[in-house]
Amino acid sequence: MQRRQLLQATSAALLAAPALLRAQAIEKTKVTLAVGGKNLLYYLPLTIAEQRGYFKDEGLNVEIVDFAGGSRALQAVVGGSADVVSGAFEHTVNMQAKGQRLRAFVLQGRAPQIVLGINPKTMPNFKSVADLKGRKIGVTAPGSSTNVMVNFILAKAGLKPTDVSIIGVGASQGAAAAMRSGQIDALSNLDPVITLLQRSGDLKVVSDTRIVAEAEKVFGGPMPAGCLYAPQAFIDKNPATTQALANAMVRANKWIQGAGPGDIIKNVPEAYLLGDRAVYIDAFLAAKGALSPDGSFPEKGADTALRALASIDAEIGKAKLDLAAVWTNDFVKKANAKYPKG
Repeated sequence: MQRRQLLQATSAALLAAPALLRAQAIEKTKVTLAVGGKNLLYYLPLTIAEQRGYFKDEGLNVEIVDFAGGSRALQAVVGGSADVVSGAFEHTVNMQAKGQRLRAFVLQGRAPQIVLGINPKTMPNFKSVADLKGRKIGVTAPGSSTNVMVNFILAKAGLKPTDVSIIGVGASQGAAAAMRSGQIDALSNLDPVITLLQRSGDLKVVSDTRIVAEAEKVFGGPMPAGCLYAPQAFIDKNPATTQALANAMVRANKWIQGAGPGDIIKNVPEAYLLGDRAVYIDAFLAAKGALSPDGSFPEKGADTALRALASIDAEIGKAKLDLAAVWTNDFVKKANAKYPKG
């Protein structure tokens, strides 16, 4: 009897060994992740990874802290209150110019998905971007990628950032309310807010980077968007943790590519639907093509991001940057090898 019990115990220990080794390999099982506007389709892979338990499958306990915009999430990781950010890729380039070493390690969006639209009520005679001079433009938060896109489009029309008033309106109902009430004359935002306003006739699209080809035309090349990035020091100290995060996100990316609208609705919180499932479904279909199929960064993505930033900030244009240091596909390659089908 004792021998049988010993054999059973030995077998159980051997079966548990892989899980035990995995747990030992992960340097930091509890990770604080900052995001700016988690309800946005821009961050759908993050929500899917969380809701479908992909982080837990990797042995991680991920606490997601939601902020009003990407610039606030960036501040959290720079200030040390968050380990990792789910945010816009160009922040890694921008912060290197300021002496901060951040690196993106898994992609969520292969196009920014940001839409600039005008308010038909306050600008009924709108003809071109030049008409935005002196107007109020709503963004998720000042300094966020929605603000960067506004500045970029203004620059192409010969306008400076100081030629308009930038107002932070968030990424949910508050943004829609600001537009409908006439508090802002234009809006740079993402889905589902954009689709909601389009359906009600409260927004006329000027530039739509939910369409990959349109995004590449606007920015002059592939423009990586939502991604997970972290301080280089965090990645160096926690490579297995970083790999686990990448694994979960790649699974989420692949699951989304094979999912239909009904599957998405079942896997996102009710609050994300803004009270209208049809709007969310339309928003998902509009954004799906701009989401990354496998988490990989395009080779020329950092070059495109630098050009966009340099067009609105001469100091970044003058800075000598090591663009290879702001992104890596090393973790994504291993994640795709582990989950070839998601």
